[in-house]
Amino acid sequence: MKNLDILADKLLTGLEAKNAAREEALRLSRQLVQHASRTIRAVHREEWDEAAAILADAEAIAANLKAATRAQPELYSAGYAQDALKEYAEAHITRALAREEDLPDPDALGVEYAAYLNGLGEAIGEMRRHGLDLIRRGEITRAERVVEAMDEVYAFLTTVDYPDAVTNGLRRTTDMVRGVTERTRGDLTTAARQEKLQAALRDFEARMGAGVAPHAD
Repeated sequence: MKNLDILADKLLTGLEAKNAAREEALRLSRQLVQHASRTIRAVHREEWDEAAAILADAEAIAANLKAATRAQPELYSAGYAQDALKEYAEAHITRALAREEDLPDPDALGVEYAAYLNGLGEAIGEMRRHGLDLIRRGEITRAERVVEAMDEVYAFLTTVDYPDAVTNGLRRTTDMVRGVTERTRGDLTTAARQEKLQAALRDFEARMGAGVAPHAD
């Protein structure tokens, strides 16, 4: 075993490099999740410039994550890295849906398709919150467009019929999308009916007021 010392040095050096890359990937993944969360909060406050600025920083972090794991591709495919990229995609998609813009392309984001699809599904959960905020503000027409977008995404996700090993459990995400979409549609229907009733009452009161004769002196 004359070469044991040589092999030991080679093996330990390789493991040290892999461990360093893993630690860096974990750090960047945490940063990416934090930025995604901050972006979504800004979207719900409709602070569009703030959301865009945070996403710009997140794009740099995502690029660094890919670079940090280039020599260790298994780290890039690891659960924590793909979960972070899913959150990153969700933030981009949430902003696009809330602004009624085209969806971002996964290739442009540098996100694997399975992570993107799950991020797309989870963005619909955020759209429920956005839709409820619109309903509370009486913006029923905008809320209707939100529900239409939720329906479109759900209809698309039901066509993605591949094993969970390929889609990272997309079926569970799709089931969630169905549930939140149905609940949001129910909330919207109730709000729309209430708005029509209130409008009818206001119209009735206006007509009654116009028909009341002035009191005689």
